[in-house]
Amino acid sequence: MVVYKRAQMSQLLNRLSEKPRRLTIVTGPRQTGKTTLVQQVLGQLDRPSRYVSVDEPDPDLLPTSSNLDGLMPEFGDLPNVLLDGPKDARWLVRHWERARVASEQSDRGFVLAIDEIQKIPDWSEAVKGLWDADRRHERPLHVILLGSAPLLIQRGMTESLAGRYETIRLMHWSFSEMSAAFGFDLQRYVYFGGYPGSAPLVPEQGRWRAYVAEALVEPNIERDILSMQRVDKPALLKRLFQLGAEYSGQILSFNKMLGQLQDAGNTTTLARYLDLLSNAGLIAGLPKYAAQAHRRRSSSPKLNVLNTALMAVASGYTFEEAKADRSYWGRFVESAVGAPVQHGHAGTPSALLARERLRS
Repeated sequence: MVVYKRAQMSQLLNRLSEKPRRLTIVTGPRQTGKTTLVQQVLGQLDRPSRYVSVDEPDPDLLPTSSNLDGLMPEFGDLPNVLLDGPKDARWLVRHWERARVASEQSDRGFVLAIDEIQKIPDWSEAVKGLWDADRRHERPLHVILLGSAPLLIQRGMTESLAGRYETIRLMHWSFSEMSAAFGFDLQRYVYFGGYPGSAPLVPEQGRWRAYVAEALVEPNIERDILSMQRVDKPALLKRLFQLGAEYSGQILSFNKMLGQLQDAGNTTTLARYLDLLSNAGLIAGLPKYAAQAHRRRSSSPKLNVLNTALMAVASGYTFEEAKADRSYWGRFVESAVGAPVQHGHAGTPSALLARERLRS
């Protein structure tokens, strides 16, 4: 099987070929290939490396086959180390110290990659102290930090790590990437969007729809927003996401949103929740284009999914039904154009998509 390599892979390899002067932070929405990219890079390096994830059992504590001999198959008989609790700063320091030792023992240095770093409480302060000590001692240790939600990881970055990191952002896959990796034509990209993990399920649309809803949307909201941000009305945030997916490609004022949502509170709350959804890579409110900043801020936002798969799932349309409804298909196309505009990559698929919309 041919493994697709995103352009950011060369960027990360170049960073790791330099002397370690700054942390490398790989960030972006959930399911955009951050872990895959870093593991691809580590596999190509000519030096030792280690990948650890806050979400996974600690590999140093997992039992070997020898000390599992005689265990009963019941879950309760498994050793407690398999159920190690939430990771904390001590866990981070322990892995960092081992990487330091390995870097000093190797004549080529060492690379440590830590995934889902934002789930460690006060992670940025711990990283700052460890990284500053490494720079004082000029240790040949590169550190890569991965985080699934830009807002969550950015808070720690800007508060404690200013001047100590460079960022590599992985956004939702573009048309050219989905075409090269999975053979998507333009219409399939407009409907099925840019989630690489869901692409093999496209022939079974019911299965694909369930995967996007259960494996992508729900964890994005529950793990990346509600579990790590203060949200006083989680039901309202979820309903706002549904509203954004249903009305993607349309201008909707906050006052009109209030009319669509029960117990909606005020427009300030909605604006904040929309920002949270945007930073998690789900829904954005695109302001009106205007030269004057005050006109942009005061305009009603055009709701836009940041991956058209979200709109497809919310619509209830199959691929064939969506294409047959020309008005709704036009909104699919507008949303596909609007997503890279929000991400700052407007030039990639826009010309092709605009041409598609003009088709009868």
